Amino acid sequence: MTDVQIGFAGIAILLSLIALRVPIGVSLIGVSFGGIWVLVGERAAWGAMGIIPYSFAATWQLSSVPMFLLMGFLCFHAGLTKGLFDAARVWLSALPGGLAIATVFGAAGFAAVTGSSVACAAAMGRIAVPEMLRQGYDTSLATGTVAAAGTIGALIPPSILMIMYGIIAEVPINQLFLGGVGAGLLTGFGYVMVITIRATLQPESAPRLDQKISLRERFIALKEIWPVLLLVIGVFGGLFSGVFTPTEAGAVGAFLSFVIAWLKGSLTIQKFRNALIETLLTTAALFIIAIGASMLTRFLAFSGAGDYLSQVVAAMGANELLLLLGISLIYLVLGMFLEPLGAMLLTLPILLPIIETTGFSLVWFGVLLTKFLEIGMITPPIGLNVFVIKGVVGDLATTSTIFRGVMWFLVADLIVVMLLIAFPQITLFLPSLLN
Repeated sequence: MTDVQIGFAGIAILLSLIALRVPIGVSLIGVSFGGIWVLVGERAAWGAMGIIPYSFAATWQLSSVPMFLLMGFLCFHAGLTKGLFDAARVWLSALPGGLAIATVFGAAGFAAVTGSSVACAAAMGRIAVPEMLRQGYDTSLATGTVAAAGTIGALIPPSILMIMYGIIAEVPINQLFLGGVGAGLLTGFGYVMVITIRATLQPESAPRLDQKISLRERFIALKEIWPVLLLVIGVFGGLFSGVFTPTEAGAVGAFLSFVIAWLKGSLTIQKFRNALIETLLTTAALFIIAIGASMLTRFLAFSGAGDYLSQVVAAMGANELLLLLGISLIYLVLGMFLEPLGAMLLTLPILLPIIETTGFSLVWFGVLLTKFLEIGMITPPIGLNVFVIKGVVGDLATTSTIFRGVMWFLVADLIVVMLLIAFPQITLFLPSLLN
């Protein structure tokens, strides 16, 4: 076998192991280690095992990952985001599907302090689903809204997916964050339109609230969102004004969330301990997968498989639209079976050289990639957010009911993707201002 054939054989073995439910981090490391051994020998393989994990984990920019995770878990356990949904509810109650729209706005605010779709869906599911069901909302609409709204978590900064992409693709993380704002707001607008249309066509699925809410009550509700506003202004105001770097922003955010929770009196020793443990567990899982992807990149470089694919695409003079269609299908299919970070790190070593060959903006592609991965979070049969909501609501809804509810939002997601492809400036406008 030639080196390139060995590279493609390694990719086939990797996909087979993942299909057999071998953990993706273990699959990446095992196949890459074995492939390097076959290509350049046992000593080089053990050398890669010793050098690559350390050189990857020692990257300074990666320190922002556990810090942003800690910020999100502190906010979650201390209940700093609790007032977001209540404020959105009292201000939007008069609209068709007002509670569901409030859920989308609440999820967008929650996303600004967590960067995690799963955390966003879990938190909003506990708060919003029972309230919507109590008001007579259709179960599929209530659960589907929360599952879909949770996907905004990876688009609005801080986004863990964007941080990992930025490090691997060597793209400025603050530009990715700004690019994600446009895509996140467009997604939120699309979800609001879906809710409004459905509530108008099927009024019984989203009854309007009977209670009258005074202007005084609305302004009182706004007082409860001060922790999130202070955190967002402190972290992103300093980040985008150049006071500190994206790497430092994670530490500033974690510190600010601790101080705000302490001042609010909502942070106990047990809650702080839970936030630390969840941060450590999540960081370890992310790093194992990322180290495996880094080893896969080295294996593909040794084999020449990645360069071979890039040359084939360049030689074919592939139509850019067809290329994007192919990439879209890859991520939509992978999203049905893999969690987002695993799907991203599995494919980037192969696709990044191809994207660079075509001359696409890596900032634009990073945001588009994040959107594809988030669509996978609500796509059957293994939409992770759907199962998160199922775990939160228990017997109140079946899995098929939740999937039926998200189908409306998948239509909006596909329209958003088409707009992001047709009009790249939706993503690139804010980063261009930073430049």
